[in-house]
Amino acid sequence: MKNLFKMTLVLAAAALTLTGCDCFKKMAKDPKAITVTCTPDVLVLNNGKVVADIAAEVPAKYFNKTASLKVTPALVYEGGVTKGNTLLLQGEKVADNGMLVKNGEALSIKRHIEFAYKPEMKLCDLVLLVEVKCKSGKCKEFTLVNANTGAVVAGKTVEAVDAATAKENGLVIAKGINTLQADLDFSEAMQETANNYKRVTTVVTKADIVYKINSSRVAKKAVETEDLTALKAGVEGYKANDRVAQSLYVNGYASPDGPEKFNDKLSQKRSETGLKAVEKLLADAGLNIDAAAYGEDWEGFQAAVAASSIEDKDLILQVLKMYSSSADREKEIRNMSAVFKSLKTEVLPQLRRAQVVNSADITGWSDEEMTAFVKEGKASTLKLEELLHIAAVNEEVAEAALVEASKSNDPRAWNNLAVVYAKAGNYEKAIECLNKADKSVASQLNNNYALAYAAEGDVAKADTFAAAASEEAKALIAAAKGDYAAATKTLKAGYNAAIVNLQNGNLAAAKKCIASDMSAKADYLRAVIACKEGDVNGAKAQLNSAISKDASLKEKAATDVNLVALK
Repeated sequence: MKNLFKMTLVLAAAALTLTGCDCFKKMAKDPKAITVTCTPDVLVLNNGKVVADIAAEVPAKYFNKTASLKVTPALVYEGGVTKGNTLLLQGEKVADNGMLVKNGEALSIKRHIEFAYKPEMKLCDLVLLVEVKCKSGKCKEFTLVNANTGAVVAGKTVEAVDAATAKENGLVIAKGINTLQADLDFSEAMQETANNYKRVTTVVTKADIVYKINSSRVAKKAVETEDLTALKAGVEGYKANDRVAQSLYVNGYASPDGPEKFNDKLSQKRSETGLKAVEKLLADAGLNIDAAAYGEDWEGFQAAVAASSIEDKDLILQVLKMYSSSADREKEIRNMSAVFKSLKTEVLPQLRRAQVVNSADITGWSDEEMTAFVKEGKASTLKLEELLHIAAVNEEVAEAALVEASKSNDPRAWNNLAVVYAKAGNYEKAIECLNKADKSVASQLNNNYALAYAAEGDVAKADTFAAAASEEAKALIAAAKGDYAAATKTLKAGYNAAIVNLQNGNLAAAKKCIASDMSAKADYLRAVIACKEGDVNGAKAQLNSAISKDASLKEKAATDVNLVALK
């Protein structure tokens, strides 16, 4: 509680001497005081604004009937003054548009004030600046007076008051701004989009050696096809790459027409003759080749029919579903004589084969190698999934890797790059990146938009995305609005949880939330908690630890009202 014009008799006498305002002399002589309270007495940053509620009690028979009083709340800080709305009080005999103060009645005044926050306001005083106007005497126009002594401030007006004059003549009703809300780390809840990176990828190449009906002899033309030539080139190319492990197979098949036992033996012979042909073809590769027989190729038959233009192919496929026996299947299909003719020319010949399979396991770059490429300016050497991967596992090269990845215009790259910029505190750039992503990453987009706009102070815009955001994001948006009680219901551990508990007055819970966090920002928060507990030595130790890890925190601490006990 502050006392406006509450002075000793000495001060009252001095005021009478200094004040040339007739109506104000009488008010200054009155030993009773206008009592003023401000809630909170340490101001709080909330959603980009500094708000306070001021209450004043004017006793009966105190206010001069011919006096007018202007009271202007103002934030005073180094190099600046930000003034709020002025309240005009007027006595009974004053004809004006102010608040009437009847001489015979006590008056209770309540005013809500708001200031748009600026970082330079952190160490400030909330003061009341007072101007007086009387019908007679030297104060026929509004004149600034010292709100602590009643003395006239010659040549000064509230309209043009500077920081030094405001600080000297204003009545201080609150000191400093608690800006812990601005320390919330919204990037902690931002979501990255997963990548499809695999260190080892498998590339399977296939080529068929086709046989005549009921034959297992490999014709010369059968091993001179384009597919086999390409497979051979691939095997030889991979052989020169020590990052590739190849496994070669020859699988013998028979078309599903004719006796099943005969076809089983035929597929076995085809696997053997096919193996010999492939061993000869790839003699220079020096690789082991396995062979196996699979009998009638009903699986291949089904795939070939499905891909064909045979008129009744759906009927054939239905037969395959209805019957599991090879003999029954063949019988039913042969009964469709017109269909079977098409099968004999379009489908069955391609199933009389030995299939050559090369399964190549390709081991990609190591994380160390990929990191080196990015650091050396060779990020373009890497594929998209590699860039997304190394950005996710190595913060040191994340930005450069994702900038390269974004050249593909892949929405995952834009979303993840937005997260990188957010972690660096550049939410404006983060939003620019999110704007370039598309709905294929909608889940992450909604969440990250909500957090980025909340971090920028636009909680109204954040709310438009909050419904589809994570519970953690919703809790942080609640904290951005100053609803710390709601935020603590979701945020149970970590740095942000510590801040919301601290703002909610639960110091024990705040300490618990960061008990295992040894980062600079956690040490800084522990210093704030220690100050609030009255542990000055503990606060100093934690602050020194924080500054040793992050030197920029020294400047932050110099203007932090929460650490004023250390000054």
